[in-house]
Amino acid sequence: MTPVSREEVTIGIDIGSTAVKAVAADADGRVVARARIPHELRVPTPDRLEHNADEAWRLGPLAALEHLAWPDASAVAVSAMVPSLTAVDSDGHPITPGLLYGDSRGRGVGTDAQGTGGPLPPGEAAEFVRWTAAQAPDAAGYWPAPAVANYALAGEAVIDFPTAYTALPLFDGGGWNAQACAERGATVDQMPRVEAPGVAAGRLRATAGRPVVLAVGAIDALCEQMVAGADDDGDVLVLCGTTLIVWVTISEARQVPGLWTIPTMTGKSQIGGASNAGGLFLGWVDRVLRPGDPATAVDPRRVPVWSPYLRGERVPLHDPDRRGMLDALDLTDDAATLRRAAYEASGFVVRQLIELSGANASRIVAAGGGTRVEPWLRAIADATGRPVAVSAVAEGAALGAAFLGRMALGRESSITDAARWAATERVVQPDPAWTGPMEERYCRFLELGARQSRGLG
Repeated sequence: MTPVSREEVTIGIDIGSTAVKAVAADADGRVVARARIPHELRVPTPDRLEHNADEAWRLGPLAALEHLAWPDASAVAVSAMVPSLTAVDSDGHPITPGLLYGDSRGRGVGTDAQGTGGPLPPGEAAEFVRWTAAQAPDAAGYWPAPAVANYALAGEAVIDFPTAYTALPLFDGGGWNAQACAERGATVDQMPRVEAPGVAAGRLRATAGRPVVLAVGAIDALCEQMVAGADDDGDVLVLCGTTLIVWVTISEARQVPGLWTIPTMTGKSQIGGASNAGGLFLGWVDRVLRPGDPATAVDPRRVPVWSPYLRGERVPLHDPDRRGMLDALDLTDDAATLRRAAYEASGFVVRQLIELSGANASRIVAAGGGTRVEPWLRAIADATGRPVAVSAVAEGAALGAAFLGRMALGRESSITDAARWAATERVVQPDPAWTGPMEERYCRFLELGARQSRGLG
């Protein structure tokens, strides 16, 4: 392999729900180093979800950068989940819990969580500001995760425009709205600076040798999309993370009740959205069940059906109060059977979102940390009856952020050029022994959801 020029290496850091992931990548998107710093995902009550923001958003990125051991890389960029928010002191240290997507503190009085075609429940990030400002009215700032990380890295409390847009109506496109901020107990000066993804925002604080540029990153899902190579009509991008995200690429924007439609960076649109039937649900199943014997055989005809909504569901149900159920359990079921049922439930959600999109889905591309979980990928292939192309780099959001670092250096001119970094590691084919029996279970999955919607579950 050709030796890697250190001047060509950029670093992407992704703040995820359960860990900070980081990669150092060369000019061709080859990963030359990677790091993972776990942190706790706190669920203090069934309707709350938070981080220790100091641990996850400030110290985690610093530790990931140190573990990579590439001090003379050219640039660093940070991606993160949305929405998120904490209050910080004058040193940029978080002083309140780090609130995360779907937390009930993001629901205003008299509001609901019904979808409106946008990528988040209306006003969720703004309500995070209201709650946080009431807890820490004298805070130096109210910052989402990337602002905390960027300040720790370079002394720059900066976020990207897509992250800022999730705070509507606080951010109105041109800047922070003083009246909307004041109504929630904040001032414009307490909000982070906003810049375009891929611009240079500063220099890292502690680097040996030549200076390292801090580049503005983007929302994790956007960074994943940049390097996934799922840009053709009918391509389905499945992000297997703590949150399960499904995007179907379509040529023209259209609205479907319950789904979100967003523009892509290639001039097309994607339809789909985020579900709680991802790693959050599957991780809970793993914790509850005793460790399973990987050699245990499961009869494809005898698997129960999960309704996987342990903390409500986002797309397509928009129901924060929905809870999980297990249907058709009997005395012959063991840990292996229940675990397979859980993976199938996640696969059924993927299929449901594809079908609701109305698109002629041609292929599935899977990305994210969950692509290391082979039974999950097999269940998605079996549930949809389609091959699943697995991205070669599981840390797709971090890889996309590393590409934005190259843009800040002037070595790339367009975000769409990140598609050349897309690579497939393997393809998981559906198993005919499973696809037939799963047809009946998919119908039961839909019926179970309909019963819950009618209050009969």
